[in-house]
Amino acid sequence: MTENSTHGRRVVANIGLTLDGCYQGPGGRWDHGAIASYARDSDVAGDQMVQSIQTATAVVLGRVNAEHFFEVWPPVIGMQGADPRDEAYARWLVSVEKVVLSSTLSEFPWDGSRVVNAPAADVIADLKASGEGDILISHSASVIKALLSAEAVDRLNLIVTPEIVGGPYRLFDEGLPGSKWKLVSHETEDQGVVGLTYDRIH
Repeated sequence: MTENSTHGRRVVANIGLTLDGCYQGPGGRWDHGAIASYARDSDVAGDQMVQSIQTATAVVLGRVNAEHFFEVWPPVIGMQGADPRDEAYARWLVSVEKVVLSSTLSEFPWDGSRVVNAPAADVIADLKASGEGDILISHSASVIKALLSAEAVDRLNLIVTPEIVGGPYRLFDEGLPGSKWKLVSHETEDQGVVGLTYDRIH
């Protein structure tokens, strides 16, 4: 059982959002400027990222994020001038159990990964039934949204940036079931980035 958990393995969701709750801009999948431009050099974001992997023993990713992470993160290991927090996260990603949710792939080339074609909530239920340690959902908005709808997220780690993009890609959709959350930590930076961690009140 992990720290602060009374329900076995916690499901921890990490995601960056704009001030109006968007996880990407109106341009779609690769329109992340309003988040990445802040988070890239943010101590708040770096610290939260490293803290989230201290107790996590598995990561669940949507296909698009898995492909992006596979391209971006392994080369960070040993990269000259890399932020030690980025390198720690990269090493963790390489070594940890990786579950890729996809209806189009049958396998994934990253060692330690497996592809599952099933609803996110079912995959999480199977993971929670075995093993130890937190299950991290790392910036895969579609997975996080599905788990919020299923009331299957125990902790939310949010990086909020000081921009309003006005796009349709919001994390908190209409029709989500009601829930209550406790703020367990918060951190701010001069540039306006805020790091927030909330635990669901069961």
